Amino acid sequence: MNTPALAALLLPWLAAPAVRALAARLTPRWAALSVACCAALLAAGTAVGLSVLLLAGLLHLPWLAAAGRLPLAWVAATSPAAVPVAATAGLLLAAVTAAAGRALAAQRAQLATARRAVAGLAAEDGTVVVPDASAEAFALPGRPGLVVVTSGMLAALDDRERHVLVAHERAHLAGRHHVFSRAVQVAGAVHPALRGLRAPLDLHLERWADEEAARAVGDRPLTARAVARGALAAAAERRTAPRGAALPAADTGPVPVRVAALLAPAPRAPRGRLLHLVVAGLLTVVGTTAATGLGSAYDLHEYVEQGQATLPPAATADR
Repeated sequence: MNTPALAALLLPWLAAPAVRALAARLTPRWAALSVACCAALLAAGTAVGLSVLLLAGLLHLPWLAAAGRLPLAWVAATSPAAVPVAATAGLLLAAVTAAAGRALAAQRAQLATARRAVAGLAAEDGTVVVPDASAEAFALPGRPGLVVVTSGMLAALDDRERHVLVAHERAHLAGRHHVFSRAVQVAGAVHPALRGLRAPLDLHLERWADEEAARAVGDRPLTARAVARGALAAAAERRTAPRGAALPAADTGPVPVRVAALLAPAPRAPRGRLLHLVVAGLLTVVGTTAATGLGSAYDLHEYVEQGQATLPPAATADR
C-alpha cells in the first residue's frame, strides 16, 4: 500500500531535471506552460502521497477502524509500521501546507504593497509612471493590470526602447505570467526538488515576453538593445522595491541569454523526432505523476476492502 505513495514523494527528484531539460527544447511560451503544469502536478502528487500515508495510519484508531468496518487486530497485524509512517507524513503534510500558505500570503502582500505604492498615480493607457530616479519596471497584475515604470527607467531608454519595455510588460499581463510564477513557487514550497524549476520558469517567462515585445515592435535587435539597457540601468541602482516573484520585472532572468536569443532568429518549435521525444518525455512525467497518485489512493481502497472481507458473515450482512 505504501509503495505508490512513497514513489509519489520520490518522483519529483527525478522528474524536475527531466522537465527542465525537455522544456528547454520548446518555444518560450510552451516551455513556461510545461514547467508550470508539471510542477503543479508533481506537487499535487506529493500531497496525495502524504495524505494516503497519513490515512493508512489513522486506520489504527479504534473509532476510525470501526467506522470503516475494519477489524482493529487485522489492521495492527497487517501494517505494524503504519503509525510511525503516518505520524511522519502528517508532520510533513502540515509543514508543506504551512509553507504553501506562507508563499501565497507573501505574494498577496507583495501585490498589495505594489498597489499601495502606485495608488493615486494617474494611469495612461494602462501605464503608471512613478517619479523615482531609480530604474524599475514591472507588470502589476490585478483589475486593471498595470505596467509600472519609474521615471529613472524611462530616462535610461530612448523612445523606441520605451515602446519595447511597455510591450514586454504588457505581454506579462496578457499571458498572466504571475499565475505561472505563483504555481511554481507554491510547488517549491510543497517539495524541495521543485524549487529548482523556479529559475528556468523565470527565464522562459521573460523570453516569452521578449518575443511578444519583438513581435509588437517588429525589430528584434531593438528589443535586444532595450532589454540590455534596461537591465544595466536597473543594476546600476539596485535597491529594495515593492515587488517580488509575483510581479514580473524588466530585468528578471539571465539577461545575456535573453539578448543573445533576441539577436538570433525567432525560435521555432521542434519538429520530427525531436518533437516526438520532447512530447513523449513530458507526457511520461505527467502520466507517471497521475499514476502514482491514483495508484496510492487505489491501494488504500483495496486495503480497506481486504480488511472488510475478513469480517464474519454476520458483520458483513449488517453493512
